[in-house]
Amino acid sequence: MDAVTISPKYQVVIPKGIRESLGLRPGQKVQAIQYGDRVELVPIVPVRQMRGFLRGIDTDVPREGDRL
Repeated sequence: MDAVTISPKYQVVIPKGIRESLGLRPGQKVQAIQYGDRVELVPIVPVRQMRGFLRGIDTDVPREGDRL
């Protein structure tokens, strides 16, 4: 586990291994979410890049008899 330091401007550097494994690029936006006493940074993926990510998903969902 890598430790990071908060700068006087409240900035942190994401460790290189994490940046590479998530494919983060300079200038890319991330969403900061607070969960109790921790902060999670979630990469924001442009909608254009999401096109087709569900291709091949099984749409045959079992339904109750009274549902269409």
